[in-house]
Amino acid sequence: MPLKLYNTLTRKKEVFKPSKKDKIGIYGCGPTVYWYQHIGNMRRYIFEDILIRTLLFNQYKIKHIINITDVGHLTSDADEGEDKMVKAIKREGLPLTKDSMLKIAKKYEKVFKEDLEKLNILKPDAWPHATEYVKEMIELIKIMEKKGFAYETKSAVYFDVSKFKDYGKLARLKLEGLKAGARVKIDEEKRNPQDFVLWFKRIGKHANHLMQWDSPWGKGFPGWHIECSAMSIKYLGEQFDIHTGGIDHISVHHTNEIAQTESATEKSPWVKFWVHSNHLTLKEGKMSKSGENILILSDLEKKGFTPMEFRYLCFGTHYRKKLVFDMKKMEASQQTYQRLKNIISEIKDDKEINKKYLKEFERVMDDDLNTPQALQVLWKLIRDDKAKGKLQTIKKMDRIFGLKLLEKKKIKIPKEVQKLVDEREKVRKDRDWKKADDLRDKIRKLGFIVEDTGKGIKIGEINNEKTMSQ
Repeated sequence: MPLKLYNTLTRKKEVFKPSKKDKIGIYGCGPTVYWYQHIGNMRRYIFEDILIRTLLFNQYKIKHIINITDVGHLTSDADEGEDKMVKAIKREGLPLTKDSMLKIAKKYEKVFKEDLEKLNILKPDAWPHATEYVKEMIELIKIMEKKGFAYETKSAVYFDVSKFKDYGKLARLKLEGLKAGARVKIDEEKRNPQDFVLWFKRIGKHANHLMQWDSPWGKGFPGWHIECSAMSIKYLGEQFDIHTGGIDHISVHHTNEIAQTESATEKSPWVKFWVHSNHLTLKEGKMSKSGENILILSDLEKKGFTPMEFRYLCFGTHYRKKLVFDMKKMEASQQTYQRLKNIISEIKDDKEINKKYLKEFERVMDDDLNTPQALQVLWKLIRDDKAKGKLQTIKKMDRIFGLKLLEKKKIKIPKEVQKLVDEREKVRKDRDWKKADDLRDKIRKLGFIVEDTGKGIKIGEINNEKTMSQ
């Protein structure tokens, strides 16, 4: 079965056919690094990781880019409010300087990448930072201005949406149906209410912005939307295969990306497949960094949950459906995941592959990344007493799941225990079996068990004797 993905642009599942044989270009909107990425944000990156792993499983070569926004993203996605990076500086009581902005960006980028690693999310091929590609953004704006798609006002350079005939095609927006102020604040300098900023000038409310660059329109800084267009073109060319993001980006950010990029390059479609994940919300509603009613990965870890248990939870709901999170669901995921790991640890490796179950697994994953059904296939294989090739098949499935299903927990052996183990090994070589047994009992009283195997000594915890360290 060929891989099918739901394309937001066409509102249907389509067979994925890459535009080039040698490599697939994939761009994912990365974080604005002014605050922690909450578990709703992380669900989106888990979805993107499953997409990447499925493409790799299907033997595609890919070039995957995730950007880092470290300037230009205002508190409203529609060009209004305070710069999010400046807001973070004030929140943390730092001086309003460029160094403080860079310090904030590095701090939260580091935490973000650490969370990705904990969740076993594959690294992209590049992490372009917005502040490093301002030159490319300026060149793109100059092209749009020359072609009549951009115009300059006292405070900014705007994109004229009325000049781009397909504006809103991703979100199915109709300009005539949008009232002034419905999506963006009314600005008398704009030709149209939906026009958006390509370049903010250093005047008025942005006069003292911490990050400023020289441009044909005077000192200033880029708008949020132009950043992704410039960086994706730089790494993937003027047309590529897949652009990912959350559904909240469809109506503004991704809509504006399409308009400015296709008007500048005169190539359509700019991106063949737009693939979006739905929200993870709390029972009280959507998590909001502005309201700071958020849960981050470390919050779950403090409550005794592991990142893999959260990853497993996300797979129980299809990426295009809303996932309502609560601690009871998290506890259930923890129990199920641990039970799954324990069962797998008991499976003997017969070195075979179960083609029947692997084919069924591939079928559901190739049907728009259907992780809930893929988990069902996994459990069906495990419970099938007559099935052969279980362990090697699970190993292949986990290339996509990324759940570390065959990874054994590494235990920390206290020095006191290790000393007794070493002493026991010495007396065993001297054939002093009684003393060896006495030492084994001492080790047991300290909460550990020693197992003598043909491959050497293994040490395990009494409360989890399936977990052994050789």
